[in-house]
Amino acid sequence: MGVRISPPVQISNIMNKIIQYISESITELKTNVTWTKWSEIQKYTVIVALFSTIFALATFGVDTAFEKIVKNIYSLLKS
Repeated sequence: MGVRISPPVQISNIMNKIIQYISESITELKTNVTWTKWSEIQKYTVIVALFSTIFALATFGVDTAFEKIVKNIYSLLKS
């Protein structure tokens, strides 16, 4: 038979592991991660926003064109 650990001790072990994981993650982020400069982040954000807007407008245009084409086809078939 194995040794039975009371529930409060198990919870304490789990909490200690969680705290250790968070602590190690913060240390990793501070020491080993290379962060992008704020000016670069702003520039890339503008680029992504512009591309997303252009892509959305292009998608809207294609969708509108197909809608008109399909309406014309149905009106020809209906009459």
